[in-house]
Amino acid sequence: MIRINNIHLPLDYSDNTVIEKTAKELKIDKKSIKTASLYRRSIDARKKDNIFFLCSVDAELNISEEKIIKKAKNASIVNPYRYKIKEWRGSTPPVVVGMGPAGLFAALILAQSGAKPILIERGRDVDKRHKDVREFWLTGKLNTSSNVQFGEGGAGTFSDGKLNTGTKDIRQRKVLEEFAKHGAPDEILYNAKPHIGTDKLRITVKNIRNDIIALGGTVLFETKLVGINFKNSSVISAVAEQNGKTQIIETDNIILAIGHSARDTFEMLYSKDLPIEAKSFSIGARIEHLRENIDKAQYGRFAGNKRLGAASYKLNTHLNNGRGVYTFCMCPGGKVVNASSEENMLVTNGMSEFARDEINSNSALLVGVTPEDFKSDTPLAGMYFQRELEKRAFELGGCNYNAPVQKVEDFLKNRKTTNLGSVKPSICPSYELSDLNTILPDFISESMKLAIKALGKKLSGFDDGDAVLTGVETRSSSPIRILRNNETLESIAVNGLYPCGEGAGYAGGIISAAVDGIKCAEKIIEKNS
Repeated sequence: MIRINNIHLPLDYSDNTVIEKTAKELKIDKKSIKTASLYRRSIDARKKDNIFFLCSVDAELNISEEKIIKKAKNASIVNPYRYKIKEWRGSTPPVVVGMGPAGLFAALILAQSGAKPILIERGRDVDKRHKDVREFWLTGKLNTSSNVQFGEGGAGTFSDGKLNTGTKDIRQRKVLEEFAKHGAPDEILYNAKPHIGTDKLRITVKNIRNDIIALGGTVLFETKLVGINFKNSSVISAVAEQNGKTQIIETDNIILAIGHSARDTFEMLYSKDLPIEAKSFSIGARIEHLRENIDKAQYGRFAGNKRLGAASYKLNTHLNNGRGVYTFCMCPGGKVVNASSEENMLVTNGMSEFARDEINSNSALLVGVTPEDFKSDTPLAGMYFQRELEKRAFELGGCNYNAPVQKVEDFLKNRKTTNLGSVKPSICPSYELSDLNTILPDFISESMKLAIKALGKKLSGFDDGDAVLTGVETRSSSPIRILRNNETLESIAVNGLYPCGEGAGYAGGIISAAVDGIKCAEKIIEKNS
C-alpha cells in the first residue's frame, strides 16, 4: 500500500479521476494501479472562484511498490497505520462507568482483548432514550435520567456527530474505522471534517454495544455509580444502584467515563476526598443564521454544490479585555436543542442529522471563564456557576423549559426582542422572546458583543442583526479535572481508578474522548497481559 498526499481533485471528480491523478503523481501508467481510494479529503476554499478538494490517496499497485517509492523520492509517501491489541490475561473483569465515546471505546477495546468488561450507564438504551428526548422536546416533560446528556452514546448522540479533532494521536484512525465498521458512513474515513449525524450515530452506538456483548462484555442500563470502595489506596469494588437496589461489583479496575454533566457523581467523588481541581471552560449562547447565507459566505458561487454540502466555520478572537471568544460545535444545516438534564434548569446544544439540510445553521458562541471568575475556591465552584446560569435561563424562558431567545441586533443594543426577523429559532418545545443580557454576567455578555462585531469581519454576515441567540450554553466542557498520573492514567490517590474522557477533564469532543478511553483501556490491559 502506498499513500500519496497533496493530490488536487475537482469538485466533480470520479473514481477514474482519482486513478489518473494518482498515476500522474507516481509517474506510472494507470494500468499499474490495482486500487486507489481516498484516505483524506479536505476542502480548499481559500479562493472562492477556484474551490477544490485536497486529498491523500491509498493505492495498491500491480508492480513493485518499493521500487516506485524509491524512484519517486517523495517525502509525502507514508506507511498506513494499523492498530494492534494485546491479549487480556487478568482474572477480574474491569468496570467501565458511562457509555459516552470514552466509555464505549474503552469497553470495546477491553472486550476485543478478551477482558469481558462490565459497562454501566445511568441512562437508558439509545432507542428508549430517543423516545424520552423527543417527548421532552414536544411536551417539556423532562426525564432526569434519560435526556440529551444521559444515556447510551453520551451527549454526543444528540449533536452533529463531529469526528474532527486537533489531536494527532494515531488511535483516532482506530476510532474512525470502528465507527465505519458499525454503521457510520464510509466517508468519515477520508473527510477532513467528518461527521456522522445524530440519526446515524444512534444506530452506530447500538451496534458497538451489541459487539461488546457478543465479545463477552456485560452492559447494564439504568445503573448509576453511587460509590467506590478502596483498600490500601486501591480499588476493590464499585457500588451501583439499579431500580432502587444497591449492588457491589467486585473489581480492581474502574474507568470513570462519567461525562461532563454527572454533577451528583462529581459531588460523590469529592466527598470521598478524591483529588479534584476546578478548570477553565466556556459560557455563552447558541447563535443561529440562515444556512444559505453561511453557505454563500463560505463558498461563493459554489454554494449549494452537493459535494460541498452545508458550509461550516470555526472562528475565534482575542479581545482587548483579555477574554478569548470562539465558536464551538458548529452545526451546519442543524437545529438548536434543549439539552437540560436537571429540573428547573435550561441549557442548549446544537444538533445536525447526516444530511445537514435544515434551514438554519448554528454554533455555540463562547467566552472563556477561569476559576478566578467563580464565587468560591471549592473545586466544584464551576459546576455551581453553571447551575446558577441554567436556573436563570429556565426562569427567563417562563419556567416551562422554553428557551430565552434574542435577535443579535437587540442583544447588541441591550433591549428585549419583541419581534423576529428572517431567522426563526429552531429550539423545542418552544421559546420566549427575551433579553439575554439580564441573565449573563456582564463580562460574558460584553465579550460576546465585541466578538460578534469582530467575527463579522472574518465571516460575512456573522453579525447579521436578524441572527438569533438562544441561551444558555454552559456545557462545552467539564468544569472539573479529576487528577491522574500522566504515565499510568490512574488517579493520583487511588490505584486502579482511571478518570477518563471529557467529564474527567481530559478530552473535548467525540474523537478525543474515544481516544482517551482507548488509552485507559490499554493501561489496564498492560497490567493484565
